[in-house]
Amino acid sequence: MESNHIGCGALIFCRSTRRYLFLLRNQKRHAGSWGLVGGTVENHETPIEALRREIVEEIGAVEFEKIIPLEKFTSNNNNFEYHTYLIPVDSEFVPRLNQEHRGYAWTAVKDHPKPLHPGVWRTFNFKAVIEKIQTVEQLL
Repeated sequence: MESNHIGCGALIFCRSTRRYLFLLRNQKRHAGSWGLVGGTVENHETPIEALRREIVEEIGAVEFEKIIPLEKFTSNNNNFEYHTYLIPVDSEFVPRLNQEHRGYAWTAVKDHPKPLHPGVWRTFNFKAVIEKIQTVEQLL
């Protein structure tokens, strides 16, 4: 699979407040929807390397110790795959947004802002993914 057809994103989870960071998209497809930090994996990168780069580009430098895999989505035609991760942080922070986003919110998954980006909406509608998120929350 060509790397320009691979994407990655992360739910950033705050341990102290038990809330997640959502970003309000500003441009390109799905403007005005709420999504995650993330983007396209470039030719020379792994999904984790791309995620680390996207975090710095989209919200600034963030300190974290773990990147926990949540889901790998592959399209029916196998032309696109998306890796979703969970990243725990100790406390909420004010993200330094780039031009891709115009707002942010820290909320519980069940109280997420709307409308969700279609990919995030699909992820949140898989019972197994929600159960995994809840299990990871209990362990953190």
